[in-house]
Amino acid sequence: MRNPLQEQLLKAGLVKKGQVAKVVREQAKKHLGKAPLTPGVEQAEAQRLLVEKAERDRALAAERNAQARASEARAQVRQIVEAHKVKREGEIAYRFTDGDRIRDVLVNEGLRAQLAAGALVVVRDGEGYELLPRVAADKIRERDPAMIVLDHGRAEAGSGSDADDEYYRRFQVPDDLVW
Repeated sequence: MRNPLQEQLLKAGLVKKGQVAKVVREQAKKHLGKAPLTPGVEQAEAQRLLVEKAERDRALAAERNAQARASEARAQVRQIVEAHKVKREGEIAYRFTDGDRIRDVLVNEGLRAQLAAGALVVVRDGEGYELLPRVAADKIRERDPAMIVLDHGRAEAGSGSDADDEYYRRFQVPDDLVW
């Protein structure tokens, strides 16, 4: 294809049609015959920057995915607590430790017996505490074990409590003792 200057030169009669065709063929060869340039310093730097950006993007995506999974697990724990919490009623203060503090929940005699036997578990719910059946507590333990505050049904491995229990069985404990 000819450019407008070539057309004007042809119309003015300054060049012949063959000469214009020859110049067009030479220009086409020149454009098509170019070999790819060897990668220069700028291209290598640009490639390195692209690789670094892709790596940063991958790391950010992994972090966002981890945060999304953690948020999803917290939401599932909240939903399990709301769906399975046991209604607390009574005037007996059942005391337990949460970290380095002693906390308590008000329960009746039946709930207290279930807590002591390990049928019920105390779970942290925001600023307060809720009582959950063992099945629901196991579901929470899978998602976030830190939410479970008190679980008498789950013996700590290697705590040596069996030997201690045997020793203290020799002593009589009053029935009305509640700490």
